[in-house]
Amino acid sequence: MELAHAYYLYQDVANGHYQYWQVYDHLRNNPDANLQQYVDGLLSPKLDSVGRSMRRLQTSEYALIPFPTMRKLGISELRAMDCQDYDLNWNASWAAFDFRFDKIKKDSTSSLAKQVKPYLEKINFGFKKYDNIEKNSNNVTEWLNTEEASQIAASGDFYLPEMYQLKDFPIEEMTSKIHWWIMRNKGMCENVVKRAKAKGAKKVVVIAGANHRKYMQDIFAKMPGVKVRNINERLN
Repeated sequence: MELAHAYYLYQDVANGHYQYWQVYDHLRNNPDANLQQYVDGLLSPKLDSVGRSMRRLQTSEYALIPFPTMRKLGISELRAMDCQDYDLNWNASWAAFDFRFDKIKKDSTSSLAKQVKPYLEKINFGFKKYDNIEKNSNNVTEWLNTEEASQIAASGDFYLPEMYQLKDFPIEEMTSKIHWWIMRNKGMCENVVKRAKAKGAKKVVVIAGANHRKYMQDIFAKMPGVKVRNINERLN
């Protein structure tokens, strides 16, 4: 538990989650009031208001696949691959887009506001399906690695490509967002290859957020000497 706390303080969320998951899994199988009280006091998992860490850890893909596999294979730590070199650019382009697009959506006289409404409804419908599959499907992993899931995930940050042709849509700001997102994913792919070469690894398992998967897979496919396989492919 203290190792998880140390990882979180070091801003290493993935390995913090791995250590916390081991405690969570132990408590699920071996209830211990004293240990649970210690967990609640140290990390306050029940007070996670964002919903992206403790509460979602119970059903996340990390808890279903990599964490149990790591424990079985005796792997103690995930290796980082993220790239934060372009965060300032990404945040600036995001803020610029939101500033313009929010004004359009609030302007009842704007023709664009009326045109985007059905697209926004389509995006919301997609995320309702996404949430339903996450909560109720026994094949969440397979679905998350499909084109449909990738399109829904991307619509949260980049809306729908059909919207880009609408008059007065903030296309320059959106193009900037997409550019810096691709640059981040390119950096992540380069980190994977560089660290694999340094370790002499021939095969690497890459675990990434749903909205990274499609971008990274496409970038890997264009890198020399790299063969990428989606988890849904039947490997020989």
